[in-house]
Formats: sequence, C-alpha cells, structure tokens
Amino acid sequence: MTHHDTEVGHSIDELLLDDAAIAEQVLKIKDERNAVILVHNYQRPEVQDIGDFTGDSLGLARKAAETDADVIVFCGVHFMAETACILSPGKVVLLPEMRAGCPMADMADAPGVLRMREENPGAMVVSYVNTTAEVKAVSDYCCTSANAVPVVEAVPSDTVLFVPDRNLAAYVACRVDKKVVAWDGFCPTHENITPTQVIEAKEAHPAAEVIAHPECRGEVLDLADHIRSTSGMLDAALQSDAEEFVVATEVGMLYPLGLAAPGKHFYSPSPEPLCPNMKLTTLSRVLWALQTLEPRVTVPEETRVRALGAVERMLALG
Repeated sequence: MTHHDTEVGHSIDELLLDDAAIAEQVLKIKDERNAVILVHNYQRPEVQDIGDFTGDSLGLARKAAETDADVIVFCGVHFMAETACILSPGKVVLLPEMRAGCPMADMADAPGVLRMREENPGAMVVSYVNTTAEVKAVSDYCCTSANAVPVVEAVPSDTVLFVPDRNLAAYVACRVDKKVVAWDGFCPTHENITPTQVIEAKEAHPAAEVIAHPECRGEVLDLADHIRSTSGMLDAALQSDAEEFVVATEVGMLYPLGLAAPGKHFYSPSPEPLCPNMKLTTLSRVLWALQTLEPRVTVPEETRVRALGAVERMLALG
C-alpha cells in the first residue's frame, strides 16, 4: 500500500487533528531554535496560521532582519529565501521545500541582463524583487509591485530596463514619463487569468469590485477597480465600502483577506489561479526544516553585497 493509499481513509477531522499536532510541535521547536517563521500570502492556510509574519516577500525579509532570531524559516519560494539571506547574512535561512521555485524569476539570468544593458547604453536596470540574487546583483535598483512606479520614476535615467515581468513593466510604462524596456518574462499564474474569467466572476457577483495584481495582463487590469500588490489588496478591501470582491491573483490571497475583513466576501476567477510552487510547503516540511536546520539557502558574499546595494538604493528613494 502506498503512502497515498494510507491517507485515503482519513476523515477531515483526523487531518485537522494531525495539522494541529504538527503545528504545536513547530511552535515548540521554533522557540528552542530562536527561529522566526515568515509566510507568504499565497501559502496554504494552515501554514499561514503558524507564521510570525505573513505578507509579501520583501516586507517579510525586512521584518526578519529586524528581529534577533538566529534562524529564518521562509515559507515561500526560492528567491524569497535568497532575499532574506541578502538582508540577514548572519542568520540561518531555511526554505522548507527546496523544490519551491518561481518560474518568472527563472526566466531572467544575469548574463542576459548584462547583454540587455550593453544594448541600451545609459539605461538603468530595475529588477523586480521576484528575481534571483544573481540578477539583483547586476541591477541598479530593485522594486516591488507596490513601489515599482515611484522607483522607476525616481531613478536617474530616462530609459529603464525592467526585469523580468513584462506585465508589471507595461503597467509602470503607462504611469511614468520614461522609456521602459521590458524583459520578456511573466508569472504563469497571473498570465493565465483572462478578461473573460474576470467578467464572468463579475456577472456572478454584480456588486463586487475587482482587485487585481499588476502581474496580470493589461486587459485584466483594465477591468480592475483596484490594482494592488498583495499587501495593498488588504488595504483596498478594508478601505472600500464594497462588501464583495473578485480577486485577480493567486487563490491563497483569499485566506488573509478573509481574516482581515471577516464581514466581506472574496471570490477568485474560475478556474482558481493556483501557483503549484507556493502550495508545495506543508506543515510537515516546516517541522522537518526546524528539526534538521535543512534545507538551507545561501548566497555567495560577493553576490549578496552587490544585490544588497540594489535593494538599499531602492530603499534610499523612500
């Protein structure tokens, strides 16, 4: 009998009990390790529930850097753990599921970015935080989805090479008085959200406002009442008078939205946008990581220092 077969007969109550027992162990050993658990908004609900901090990737890494923790457990994807390494070189950084990568981050590579720079003399490179440490290290500035527009507007160059998300680059290009040259990358989860799906969700919920992530295609953003990063979505839901929302981003975001605004209702376009990498991390993997202090993510010091420079130049812009 396979492991999968042994689980088929488990009731939901039994599985919830297992989760509760594992979560209790996680919190106990977390204290013993002097660890901090960071959980991205797209993670499984039961994993979000054990987080010391939940949110978006850079915000989480900055939170961890401010703590006196010896160990950072990053429940997210690989580039997020790298960012934590960049900001917290003295801490052990664990990624519970090493297979959890980011297809968009993998679409950009440092040699390609350097070639792009050579082809556009005088331009500056702004790399989205959803990039590898190597790409950040050959960039002038980093940005987030929340601050991409003001960062591109503020950098001292009339031409900006924006890496790696073409959709976020297009969103920025419409809002700044600069030439924006986009790397041809994208988030498959957001790219797969179509205008038709959003329109159908609106037809099913006529009173709903649409909140969309700027990694979505422009045709989807055109239908949105609010275009926000994951952290900004929480603000949009709380500040709006609407009681229903269609949320055009990874389905995991509906869980923290529901916690933040329990009197409101949130719906995904159909089929639900799902990032398989974000769903790889389980409570069992978090427990194993804390018990073994593996798998660890590290960044070579030369790369780390250069990547940190791009992050610090972003932060210096305010």
